[in-house]
Amino acid sequence: MTQTRWLALVLVLSASAGCGTTRITDTQRTATEQLLVSNAVDQAVSELDFRHLAGKTVYFDPQYLDGVTDRGYVISSIRQHLLACGCILKEDRGQAEYVVEARSGGIGTDRHSLLIGVPQMNLPTILPGQPSSIPEIPVAKKTDQKGVAKIAVYAYNRRTGRPAWQSGVVQQESTAKDTWILGVGPIQRGTIRKGTEFAGAPIRIPLVNNDEDRLFWHENPANLIPVTQAAKWSEPEGIRQVSATKSAKQPPSKPKAKPAPKRKSEFAVDSLPPEKPVPPPPPPAPSKPVKLSPVPPNRGGHAETEPAKVIKSGVGKPRL
Repeated sequence: MTQTRWLALVLVLSASAGCGTTRITDTQRTATEQLLVSNAVDQAVSELDFRHLAGKTVYFDPQYLDGVTDRGYVISSIRQHLLACGCILKEDRGQAEYVVEARSGGIGTDRHSLLIGVPQMNLPTILPGQPSSIPEIPVAKKTDQKGVAKIAVYAYNRRTGRPAWQSGVVQQESTAKDTWILGVGPIQRGTIRKGTEFAGAPIRIPLVNNDEDRLFWHENPANLIPVTQAAKWSEPEGIRQVSATKSAKQPPSKPKAKPAPKRKSEFAVDSLPPEKPVPPPPPPAPSKPVKLSPVPPNRGGHAETEPAKVIKSGVGKPRL
């Protein structure tokens, strides 16, 4: 029963199967061409020895590289190598002590092919249905592509206009080699590869020196870092201490400004010196009690001799 269910499921999937298409696009320039150009530029720039300008302020002028293939990559590589050699780059020409200019005698690619076998050819059509061409039948085939970069750089003192250094003409090449044997291939080698590859997958072929296709680090001057190698730099101890001290200290307080002298007023009151505080007056001396003479009795009035009776007589009945 289980096998019957599986068979039914396979039949249903087969009946409902469809087809699809994958759209594949390529850039205007192939990846191989771009790698050939950039690899040749990397090798040429890495041979430039800017250590004569180490520690000096430098302005890089790229105006003579206009129209060069991959101009931005060439300029950025040279600027990076200037920094790696210890130069101090300035964006303003007036702040630099030296000006560095570069030119290129050629940056591009070239290729040539070799075929052992029957090349593709067109045939005249005599009979209807006759094939009009014969396909290529290679016994062995080889295609070599080459990238070339030719660069020269020089420096001069901006203030005096005198020459300071020049690199001479540096020319380097990069390669990409594809080989087919009895229709099997391509077997790929070259400086843009990490080794020998078969149809894009790395392989190792006996009796083939894979190291010969790598870059030329052994040809670089001593202690010169190529642009393709990772590196890091630390700030000088003096600069690091100064920046740390400045960040630790509080901003200095501004000195107190001296008060401006007072202008003499036109009125006499402003020009008088300030009055001294007046001390409080001394407390008065205790006065002696005054003795009053006794008032003689009033003989002629009843209200003065008996005032209580008179007051009460005004409210109630008089008491006589």
